[in-house]
Amino acid sequence: MPEIPVDFRAPPPSPVASGRRSTVTNDDVLTEFLEASLRVPDLVLPDKIFPKQNHLDAPPEVDFVSLCFHRDDALRDVVSDSLARIGCFQLLNHGIPSQLVDSAAADAARVFQVPHAKRAAATRSPEKPWGFEEYHAGEEEEEGSEEFVWCNEEELKSKMEGIWPIGYPNFSEKMEKLMSRIEMVGMKMLGVILKKKSAEFEGGNEKGNVCCIYKHGGDNTKDAWANSLKYDVIRMLIRGTDYSHSLCFHLCNGSSQFHVYSKKSWLSFFPHPGALIVTAGDQIQMLSGGEYKSVIGRAILKAEKEEKISMAFLCCPQKKKKKKNFGSSESRSVSLSQQAILALILPLVYNVIIFVFKKFNS
Repeated sequence: MPEIPVDFRAPPPSPVASGRRSTVTNDDVLTEFLEASLRVPDLVLPDKIFPKQNHLDAPPEVDFVSLCFHRDDALRDVVSDSLARIGCFQLLNHGIPSQLVDSAAADAARVFQVPHAKRAAATRSPEKPWGFEEYHAGEEEEEGSEEFVWCNEEELKSKMEGIWPIGYPNFSEKMEKLMSRIEMVGMKMLGVILKKKSAEFEGGNEKGNVCCIYKHGGDNTKDAWANSLKYDVIRMLIRGTDYSHSLCFHLCNGSSQFHVYSKKSWLSFFPHPGALIVTAGDQIQMLSGGEYKSVIGRAILKAEKEEKISMAFLCCPQKKKKKKNFGSSESRSVSLSQQAILALILPLVYNVIIFVFKKFNS
């Protein structure tokens, strides 16, 4: 059907008063409103960006023999309560010889005598989580805090023997002995804390157990110590820990303080001499259903010593090995290399059988 045109006209414009005066009756009120609305507020930032440091009494001291072998329920409750509140406790009578600890720490101090120019082959990276921390050429080469991550890896062994051929074999042997003793204590502690046998643990860390060795700065002035402490706090807030673990055992004999960092608090205390300081990791927090608190521990050494070394052993449960059933598909599978070998052997066997058959029938 034909369209019917619509007769539509726009309304006439509203009349505007003549002159330059605004149509708003009160210009002063509008001006004050705009000035107040468009003004940038003055922000007052806090002077300190770090969480407040809280000093507390030393965490409970727990006897290893009474806890793990005598099955003292009262001590188990003490450990559970301490892990739930602050994620930390002190372990005494653990059976690790102090001579072995001192000897390993003395050799660990020599690791940091390797020149920075030779450390490139054993520098930590996402592909190589072990070795020296990254060093930049522009940094001052004064005596400061350094870190070296040791583990029982063949690649690390070959790299370190290439740059430190004389001292590394002896150092590695001592570290293996110390690690084995720490692992025995760790598995006993996990069984008691989580009320499971070691064979029942699943998961684990693909990197295995590692040891973070710290050389503490030689400058004991108040400013240098405060700067080092701020660096540790920033590192904790940004990176957390690089290694997934269940328990961490800190060997820090001679430390003046021990700090426990978490996302919500920062605690410090004076440790018992010769004690193993145990902190909870992310795995034990997960295995306990969130009951235990995952924290990061760091020793603070300010004593006047030539070499100030502390070590932190990060342990995780051993992976549960699955037993293969002979009737399963995995046991019946044949790899490609085995198939290739069979393909070469079968024609030879066939020809030998034919040759022998013809010879006896002739």
